[in-house]
Amino acid sequence: MNRFGFKSRFTVGVIAGSSVLGMLIPPSAMLIIYAIVTEQSVGQLFIAGIVPGIILSIAYCILILILSYAWPSFVGGDESKDVAGEDWANLTWGDLVAKISPVVILVLVVLGGIYGGVVTPVEAGAMGSLAAMLIAWFKRALSWGDLWEVLVETGYITSAILFLIIAASMYSRMLGVAGLPTMFGEWLTGLDLTLGQIMTMYVILMLALGTILDTASIILIVVPLFLTALEEFGVDLIWFGIVTVVGAEIGLLTPPLGISCFVIKSTINDPNVTLYDIFSGAFPFAVTMLLVLIILINFPVLSTGLLQFSFM
Repeated sequence: MNRFGFKSRFTVGVIAGSSVLGMLIPPSAMLIIYAIVTEQSVGQLFIAGIVPGIILSIAYCILILILSYAWPSFVGGDESKDVAGEDWANLTWGDLVAKISPVVILVLVVLGGIYGGVVTPVEAGAMGSLAAMLIAWFKRALSWGDLWEVLVETGYITSAILFLIIAASMYSRMLGVAGLPTMFGEWLTGLDLTLGQIMTMYVILMLALGTILDTASIILIVVPLFLTALEEFGVDLIWFGIVTVVGAEIGLLTPPLGISCFVIKSTINDPNVTLYDIFSGAFPFAVTMLLVLIILINFPVLSTGLLQFSFM
């Protein structure tokens, strides 16, 4: 994007906004953690995340077009044919297929296996790992040293996730023993709030916590507290999971402590790009996510509609 002349704030804003899409579009680790906490189907949550993920992606595309025409000084961009054509001039259809086919294969293996009811999400992850390893060996891009490094990194990530799940289980059980979810639910019920008011309170809390905590921690802390209160309204927990993930994602982009923005700052390691640039660039995308979240709250069918055609 720098080679194409886009402004730094717009560049980091696009990266920050699109980085949180992975938490919603399946397969999503956050949806898996939510499924564990609420004892819901991982496959159904994955299906429910498809339409909201597409809607959010389209909303981002529309936002970029609006910014390009309404605020060109913010977006920038170079129409130089030399820059635009240098990567594609000598690219044939065979090269294009060779570059795209590994990704297509992995998507078909993982998501196709889950949605087709052939394998469970856990088995689909194993199949995806095996397929990725075979593709890497076929392309001669994986040595024994690389394989060992992958196994070690996987061990680190897996141990962190397992400890997170253990902590989530302990937290849920301790809340149950202390009776806190019931007390909190009774308190909310005593306020005589409508579902819309409770969801407004919930979203505000998610936005606030998103500035200081990662999404997994937010799910583990907040979701068990609201479940008891929401049971009286007959809320679909699949829809509630999508709302939860999107709400937590917004907090990752908002100041003062939007974690995704700090991650981008440390990753690019460019002294010319300040935290102010990143937050200001991500702000339009955070507002767009909030508008999409409001739509998802008011139209639950966008999250649950595909489940009517699913056998999962």
